[in-house]
Amino acid sequence: MVKPDRWIIEMAENHGMIEPFSREQVKKGVSFGTSSYGYDFRLADEFRVFRPISKTIIDPKAFPAESFETIRGGECVIPANSYILARSLEYFRIPRDVLTLCQGKSTYARCGVIVNVTPFEPEWEGFVTMAISNTAPAPVRVYAGEGIAQVIFLGASEICQTSYKDKAGKYQRQTELTLPKC
Repeated sequence: MVKPDRWIIEMAENHGMIEPFSREQVKKGVSFGTSSYGYDFRLADEFRVFRPISKTIIDPKAFPAESFETIRGGECVIPANSYILARSLEYFRIPRDVLTLCQGKSTYARCGVIVNVTPFEPEWEGFVTMAISNTAPAPVRVYAGEGIAQVIFLGASEICQTSYKDKAGKYQRQTELTLPKC
């Protein structure tokens, strides 16, 4: 079952599911806030831009952190045919009976930008770390404080047996842009 907007508002305002939270859809720049069945979340001002050192292999078991330049600011340029890591401005606390799916915003998709966000599992909480890929042959600019992706909330008819919190997931309660962990 998909949860409607009034459920999202109630869970955010009374249970801290999304902080900071915008009850309305804010149409300033790339929109963000509550939508019919989800929430359009924003980019924070923290980015890691991939700047490969010659012959760099990206290995999740030995992540080459030195191949990323950290940038803080109101915008970030993603090089052509490359990607950045970024994090959400919002902090999420997902209820035990909810799973989410995320998709990038159509404004950016039309510029060749793909936002990769894994599902938020039941009882996961933290800032979202995401990979933002630029498939275009030219650089693309993204903006902190504006919408980047939409999270859709899927409600379960039963509580899950084992939540992300129960598993002590390695990305639980992340408070900053988090690199891969193995």
